[in-house]
Amino acid sequence: MIVIGGMILGAALGWRNAAKRGGNRMDIAQYVGVGFIAGGLLGLFVTIGVEKVL
Repeated sequence: MIVIGGMILGAALGWRNAAKRGGNRMDIAQYVGVGFIAGGLLGLFVTIGVEKVL
């Protein structure tokens, strides 16, 4: 669940950043994709950390 949340949050932040900078549809799609992947990786590391602690 943490990974999915991270992906959604990363995609939303990527969309917001691209829209704020005045990007076109392809720029927004690229930022969303990068945010999606980065959020998923961050969520994966958080999940692994939580599992190690518990």
